[in-house]
Amino acid sequence: MLRNVTVGLDGSPESLAAVDWAAREAQLRDTPLRLVHAWHRQPHTYAALAGTVLPSPGKGPHRDWAERLPRETSARLTERHPGLRVSAEQSTERPVTALLAASRDADLLVLGSRGRSGVTGFLAGSVALSVVARSERPVVLVLAGEDAGTDRLTGDVVLGLDLGLEDSDGAVIGFAFQAASRRAANLRVVHGWKPPSSSGYGAAFDIEPNAELGAQVRRKLGDALRPWRTKFPGVEVNEQALIGTAGSHLVNASRNAALVVVGRHNRRTRTGSHIGPVTQAVLQHVVAPVAVIPHS
Repeated sequence: MLRNVTVGLDGSPESLAAVDWAAREAQLRDTPLRLVHAWHRQPHTYAALAGTVLPSPGKGPHRDWAERLPRETSARLTERHPGLRVSAEQSTERPVTALLAASRDADLLVLGSRGRSGVTGFLAGSVALSVVARSERPVVLVLAGEDAGTDRLTGDVVLGLDLGLEDSDGAVIGFAFQAASRRAANLRVVHGWKPPSSSGYGAAFDIEPNAELGAQVRRKLGDALRPWRTKFPGVEVNEQALIGTAGSHLVNASRNAALVVVGRHNRRTRTGSHIGPVTQAVLQHVVAPVAVIPHS
């Protein structure tokens, strides 16, 4: 049984924020926390002027720092979170390869994400997105900064639910209900939908059909959530079927959220794995931690 929370560590502000978030999550789950530091050493260094290739030394300032970082981070976490079981490991693989391998043995993988901050780090930007697009396990992306919601301990769990994409294994809905239950938080379920285009005879002719369609959407949303309400009777659920783009509604709903949960259809195309437009929009604009859940 997969029983740990794994977090990527590279020393950047984003990864340190992710480590703190992951430590609290591990305590909520009563599971160990595993730190993974991917230190990819270049096989050679190049003397540009001479045009010669020299072997890189086995030791050096960067290697020393790479060895200290997991050890010192583990010590800090143990001091700040008494009782938390922390382990640390290093990998010489490239970051995406190392993180994907680590995620296979984890309940949850947590990564720092640059978002719009412009701060660099190997977990930021393309690396985090590559891991999210290919991971078979849930991934949480955490931003750093005063407005990022990293230290937000209260607030709703917000679930973006696409009724048009089959979640046959209940992975996305189940994750959101469990997250709300662990936090004793409300669950806010947001579904965005678009009514048919105007018939051309004026808005008045569209009111009744759209009202009926809206009622159908709300019924479908209620049907999808009903088994989970029964399973988690202590979770208060606020269902919202809203006209418009799901991404924009989720961004608005996330402003005071503890966590935003979205799904990613676990399939490959000719161009490889992908994230999807709604999840992509959420990752670009939401400042709360975002959990991306792969589903069948």
